[in-house]
Amino acid sequence: MLLGRTSGFDWDPFTEMQRMREDMNRLFADFPSSPATRIYPPVNLWLGENSIAVTAELPGLSAEEVDLTIREDTLTIRGERKPMEEAEQASWHRRERPLGAFSRTVSLPYRVDPDQVKARFQNGVLEIEMQRPEADQPRKIQISNQ
Repeated sequence: MLLGRTSGFDWDPFTEMQRMREDMNRLFADFPSSPATRIYPPVNLWLGENSIAVTAELPGLSAEEVDLTIREDTLTIRGERKPMEEAEQASWHRRERPLGAFSRTVSLPYRVDPDQVKARFQNGVLEIEMQRPEADQPRKIQISNQ
């Protein structure tokens, strides 16, 4: 007996594969499509010799709803995405944007001076500029010939 069929003549492998694919799609419909989509908010980080720039995508939030902390070489972005008010008759067809509290911690390549941080929030994008403390900046050492 092959996959519950009584004979091999009425079994179509392509139909069976289509059914299995549909079953798998239903099973995994609520899971993100890739590990990268589980990380929220997505960030970009640019590194300069003595500064770091970070952008984080936070659509639908305001600056007041985001908490930003820096401790030595660690940046943490926290907040909460609240659900939109929904019509009572509406039902979700697709829901890919995460809801609820989030916290994203990013390790920085060096310590930054918390007094030299500038953060701006515009059009759902958080931009953060951080400076390396002057005492931690690399210094060129003069080598003598003696």
